[in-house]
Amino acid sequence: MITVWGRRSSGNVQKVLWALTELGLGFERKVVGGQFGGGDDPAYRAMNPNGLVPVLQDGDVTLFESDAIVRHLARTRGMGTLQPADPAHAARADMWTCWAATTLFPAINPLFLGLVRTPRAAQDVAALKPAVAPLAERIGVLDRALAGRDFLCGATFSFGEIAPAIFARRALGLPFGAPAAPNVAAWLGRLADRPGFARWVDVPMGGCLEEWTAHEKALG
Repeated sequence: MITVWGRRSSGNVQKVLWALTELGLGFERKVVGGQFGGGDDPAYRAMNPNGLVPVLQDGDVTLFESDAIVRHLARTRGMGTLQPADPAHAARADMWTCWAATTLFPAINPLFLGLVRTPRAAQDVAALKPAVAPLAERIGVLDRALAGRDFLCGATFSFGEIAPAIFARRALGLPFGAPAAPNVAAWLGRLADRPGFARWVDVPMGGCLEEWTAHEKALG
């Protein structure tokens, strides 16, 4: 039995849910984190001492850190599909997954927090303007890498598409400072046909806590 702890509005939780759906795996999800709380409960801290989401329990294996969880699922259930059999493809999947965490996420996060997670009445758009150019530069790297390609990491879909796509979608969906990236937009359009993306990632980015709470309850 696979159990996932986390709220679906978290990009890191979305990675895991998308991977599970790609693999056709059944799982139970327990809503934890953000406005739902639970991250400081002793039982949860015993699984993840950071108190963050997600956590995955797969039989006797309990993991935190979303990228490690996705790689675990790919290696144990998706060899030759989600986990590329070709070593070069696998290496690129690792590379772009790391890039999403270390380069793209830090660039998108100030704008995402300031425009999506902050109530509209409290938003300070002027203060966010310095974050626009660095994000455009990072998305430009991704856009050039996708020129003439259906997928980022190889000829077929793999786990390496997941993290970059989630954060790139957030970047292109920003109400202010969204970069122009036609290759990224086309790539996201192709990924939108995948059930895991449609189910867990392609949802409205609301600016109010109430909106995300409603999504959580309605979509499960």
